[in-house]
Amino acid sequence: MEMLSEFIVVTVMAICFGSGYIIKSSLDFIPNKYIPLIMGVLGVLLNTWLNGFTFTPEILLGGLASGLAATGAYEVVKNLKNKDTSLPK
Repeated sequence: MEMLSEFIVVTVMAICFGSGYIIKSSLDFIPNKYIPLIMGVLGVLLNTWLNGFTFTPEILLGGLASGLAATGAYEVVKNLKNKDTSLPK
């Protein structure tokens, strides 16, 4: 897991996070099960674009890791938010 953190590109992750949130909240015709796939592909495309349209295994891995990390970050935030609201007062 530590090795994958070397490949995460923060810019790509932030763009994927925002795009995933828009898809999740606005586009009801896209099933939730396809959002990680879309974020992975978008991450690869963005990382390729940021690196001058060169395509190497490192760029592929960086894009996939960043796109999927954005999906995971959304789930963490959602779970933490739901956990706070379910605590007894």
